[in-house]
Amino acid sequence: MSTPSTWPLPEHGTRFLTPAFMVRKLATHPLTRECYPTAMGFYPAALAHRMERLRHDDNLLIYCVDGVGHASAGSWAGTVTAGDMLLLPQGVPHAYRANPERPWTIYWVHFQGSSTAIFNQYLGYREDRKPVARVGLSPQLIGQYRELLAVRRTGYSTRAFINAANQLRHLLTQIAVEMRHSQAISQHSFDLETVQSFMLEHIALPLDLDTLAAAAKLSKFHFTSKYKALTGYSPIKHFLNMKMEHAGHLLDSTNLGIKEIAASLGYDDPLYFSRSFSKTVGMSPRAYRNSLRK
Repeated sequence: MSTPSTWPLPEHGTRFLTPAFMVRKLATHPLTRECYPTAMGFYPAALAHRMERLRHDDNLLIYCVDGVGHASAGSWAGTVTAGDMLLLPQGVPHAYRANPERPWTIYWVHFQGSSTAIFNQYLGYREDRKPVARVGLSPQLIGQYRELLAVRRTGYSTRAFINAANQLRHLLTQIAVEMRHSQAISQHSFDLETVQSFMLEHIALPLDLDTLAAAAKLSKFHFTSKYKALTGYSPIKHFLNMKMEHAGHLLDSTNLGIKEIAASLGYDDPLYFSRSFSKTVGMSPRAYRNSLRK
């Protein structure tokens, strides 16, 4: 296991190493052996923080939430700023340090496991790419790091470490999703959330492609192309899915009739609504309601 830095910990900082006996348990337990934390911490305004490893036995993920740091890995060297995620895979020699004038504030976790190479792949690591990705400042990611750090106050409870290992899997998955979403939006120069909010606000209307493209301020061709690249669906198909999703909620949470639900979603013909629901969900609206109320 790679040893974290011995940087003097300030009052509000945190550094926690998973004890060796617990690492052995996590490495063999069927619920944790694929991915588990070996060390973790939080360094606020980490002035004079630095580390160099010629041998690296763990994977290390550093999330910078303030300030600036500098890092190198293999042939790459660069700067890490607030909102950046730095991934240093097992076996890659590296070094990093805080900027002396604007020292970084970081959350970090060392991790091992039989599936970490797969996680690293989905986190975007490749030898020919820089190991820094932009994920932005996310309260959700910060909250997940803090939840992970809570394991340090459980008296080395096996159950708590099993939960922590699964929290780590969730954190890595969330980071991978956020990274790919941010990269896709940046690549396509398209505000997907604004368009989807527009769809939800007008869920009761029969919006067409012209209206959606106008809301996105794009031509129909470019809008459809960019939307499908980000979601895997055409805009109209995704809007239909939103309608059917909302219909499922109304079928479950209200006693409205099929005709009323259809009308509330912009369908004049309840039979056409029922066919659309069946095609999307796999059962009729009536069968869907009955399946929830057995």
